Amino acid sequence: MKKKVAIVYGGYSSEHKISEKSARVIFEHIDRVLYEPFMVEITTKSWHVNTKGGGVSPIDKNKFTFLTDRVESAFDIAFITIHGTPGEDGKLQSYFDMIGLAYINSGPFGSTLTFNKWACNSFLRAFGIATAKAILIRKGESPSTFEIADEIGFPCFIKPNGAGSSFGISKVKTLMEMPNAIAKAFEEDDEVVVEGAIVGREITCGLYFDGTEIIPLPVTEIITPNEFFDYEAKYDGASQEVTPADIDLELSTLIQNTSKSIYRRLGLKGLARIDFIVTEECVPCLIEVNTTPGMSEASIVPQQFEAAGIELKTVLSQLIELG
Repeated sequence: MKKKVAIVYGGYSSEHKISEKSARVIFEHIDRVLYEPFMVEITTKSWHVNTKGGGVSPIDKNKFTFLTDRVESAFDIAFITIHGTPGEDGKLQSYFDMIGLAYINSGPFGSTLTFNKWACNSFLRAFGIATAKAILIRKGESPSTFEIADEIGFPCFIKPNGAGSSFGISKVKTLMEMPNAIAKAFEEDDEVVVEGAIVGREITCGLYFDGTEIIPLPVTEIITPNEFFDYEAKYDGASQEVTPADIDLELSTLIQNTSKSIYRRLGLKGLARIDFIVTEECVPCLIEVNTTPGMSEASIVPQQFEAAGIELKTVLSQLIELG
């Protein structure tokens, strides 16, 4: 009998539509000989399975089951591809652990920690990972913009602490821009990070665990005429993504090994993507760790699989069996 795989997408954040695009690519590449995939959508109003013919079947949240012709059906495993809460921040993983449903993704600890950019970078800094200088602002606090500027300097990035796809991020060059940028970031999250800008090349590395070892994929350089790798650059084609990156083997290996060290240190599972700015001194400075990386046709990790000569269908089968 084929294993039933729940591809869980949607979520409660601004990244709902991006999550759906990722889920559809995963759905299309799952091996139908071995598995029966289902698109499971989670929104603030409903948890449901999208059934054939355009219908929906509600999810019983007590057991994460659904009805098919009045017969209860259960999943064998879940593949969480929610970018944002409650899938990327560890909440859904904790729920699945409680009801005993296997899943492909990183567990609650790694997911929760990496979703909190401030906490994750602070944690990894203690193990020698280079990061930008940063401060955290919580909603209700009224920090002096002059003090922030003195501490971090310009230019700087102001970003929501727990959001992705560059929603709410601003590159700030003057003191006058700072209040509006902070307000914009607070629209996405209750915590905001002000981070010093690092000058260098943006390089990202996808990786996964194949059951024996952590496999780093060919690294990608992101080149954009925009101020940074923002939403337009990510999803509207305003960037050039070079895979493999046009860098020497020594630097590429350093980035891959640093990514593997971070993956191992955080106890991650399944797919991940780790983003860096590489300085002129060839130091990879961590930007962030993504435990549910984008898997849409415009996303980087599928490009890296293609460059490595690895079929996505093969990797998905490996991850399902490991899960």
